[in-house]
Amino acid sequence: MTTPAEQHYERLLAAHYTWMTGGDVAAAAEGQAELLRGLGVAPVPSGPSGSSPAVDLGSGPGAQTLALAALGFSPVVAVDTSQALLDELATAAKRFPDASIRPVRADIRTALPDLTTPGETAAIVCMGDTLTHLPAKDDVPALLADAARALAPGGRLVVSYRDLTRPLEGTDRFLPVRGDADRILTCFLEYLDADTVRVHDLLHLRTPDGWTLHTGSYPKLRIAADWLADRCREAGLEVSHDGVGPRGMRVLVATRPA
Repeated sequence: MTTPAEQHYERLLAAHYTWMTGGDVAAAAEGQAELLRGLGVAPVPSGPSGSSPAVDLGSGPGAQTLALAALGFSPVVAVDTSQALLDELATAAKRFPDASIRPVRADIRTALPDLTTPGETAAIVCMGDTLTHLPAKDDVPALLADAARALAPGGRLVVSYRDLTRPLEGTDRFLPVRGDADRILTCFLEYLDADTVRVHDLLHLRTPDGWTLHTGSYPKLRIAADWLADRCREAGLEVSHDGVGPRGMRVLVATRPA
């Protein structure tokens, strides 16, 4: 069964995702590689024949996947529910002929047990607000437990997400995402309860006949930084970094103890 977020991306956002995140996957990958390197994410021989396997949960068109490959992780498994975005990733991955990149269409809630060997994954990343797209808050500790089992000793989990716990009010709830001469994307936040906010996306597209409006909405989780760090520790991971990163996103790094 598809989730509301998956349905929303298939209907509205997937075709515009690369554009809304800057339009240049290669440049985004360079930025993500710099970020991961600064967080101490580096290949750790942990898999068969001394390889350094990595998993990108919610890969989209591949900024983090390509960053992991550039840092020397191999193989890199890229997991997403959007085939359109995975196809973009596969095209971008051709620029890394020496890297082993494997796009997989799957639900991130079940991907790690199916795609990894316990104790052999050198790095797992779940970035770009992917975590808040999970259908229920209980899915978060379950995913962290799967990550802890998959990671090798010394392996790192990196999560980036937007902290939506502080509600915005009035017109502050309207957030511009990106705009150019032909496309304008704005989102509106509706706070439903303590755990959930509904995101309404308003996409204006210029056509030969004028502007057309395309809309859709989906729920996102409201995840507090302290709550997430505590869930990591409960899963047996050591939190080594927890702070605000690029574009105001929270960034957390947790390590499986050696």
